Amino acid sequence: MRLHEYQAKQVFADAGIPTPASQLAETVDEAVDAAEEIGYPVAIKAQVHVGGRGKAGGIKLVESKEEAREAAEDIIGMDLKGYHVSKVLVEEAVDFVNELYVGVTMDRNEGRPVAMVSTKGGVNIEEVAEEDPDAIAREHIDPAFGMHPFQARKVVYEAGVDREVANDVASVLTTLYQLWDDRDGADTEINPLMITADDEVIAADAVMNIDGDALFRQPEIAEMGEEAAEGDELEQKADEYGFDYVRLDGNVGIIGNGAGLVMTTLDLVDYYGGEPANFLDVGGGAKADRIANALDMVFSDDNVDSVVFNIFGGITRGDEVANGINQALEQFDEIPKPVTVRLAGTNAEEGMEILNEDLVTVEHTLEDAVQRAVEYAKEVEA
Repeated sequence: MRLHEYQAKQVFADAGIPTPASQLAETVDEAVDAAEEIGYPVAIKAQVHVGGRGKAGGIKLVESKEEAREAAEDIIGMDLKGYHVSKVLVEEAVDFVNELYVGVTMDRNEGRPVAMVSTKGGVNIEEVAEEDPDAIAREHIDPAFGMHPFQARKVVYEAGVDREVANDVASVLTTLYQLWDDRDGADTEINPLMITADDEVIAADAVMNIDGDALFRQPEIAEMGEEAAEGDELEQKADEYGFDYVRLDGNVGIIGNGAGLVMTTLDLVDYYGGEPANFLDVGGGAKADRIANALDMVFSDDNVDSVVFNIFGGITRGDEVANGINQALEQFDEIPKPVTVRLAGTNAEEGMEILNEDLVTVEHTLEDAVQRAVEYAKEVEA
């Protein structure tokens, strides 16, 4: 479960991490009033679960009442990468001299949490990891003992953080790990962690993703999750249909049965040059109506340009899946997005025969299906 920036900052601030003065606004007038109260300059930031908000026009720095009104009018109600913006965070602008990245996540290869620090903050950390992996210092943590103070200092110094602020950055990192542990986090990060000319350390952004299976013991976070889902029609649909669903930034929609199978499909989409638009697991024993609901969800995502189905029949029967796909697609006078299907396992051959190839493209291997879906998406982009 993902928290909005304003919610994550609330959690961080309550734990003692410095954050800029800010107010949440749902109307243009509320945004202007908040800016006047905080004092200019301020940043007006769309509260949606997407990266690259600034480049997409979802974050604007303003220095007057007139600019604040104009920015709020532009951002509130806009469609940002398929998300409707209903709230903005009006936040004190930070006069910074340096930007860092700090984060905690689970390293599944090592089977332990890992704390990360980089002096290349303010940019996509995944790109940094790919282009310059040595720019990110890492320290694995034994969850039985937690993060020792020396570990926080060690990873901060290895990242090359200036000595004047190193202890404060280590303190923020220690708190971030404690939140990750106490709140059943999947990921916690600050990007950027800004350093001011006065050597103050301020969290200018905040990310906190929670293990959804642990929400029963995190009631306060669970309440935040209900609020975070408001305004996101797709995530509300996922809850209604009972799907495991995560929205991503790409344009290849992915539907599969079983988390491992869906993750494999995501990896292959990336491998063949595409960008996944979502993680959607329909679960085992999926009947025709459930498959139809899955298609309805993916078709509703404006970012999706093509769809790939990857179904391996165990409990889920290939003929049931094929009937669901046919029933869903027959409702349309024109298919909104090209659909590629790969079936394997129980009753897969029967399913292949049932599929209406006037409505879908059928491939016999997962690799061929993914490549075809990526090709379709690229054709739409062109």
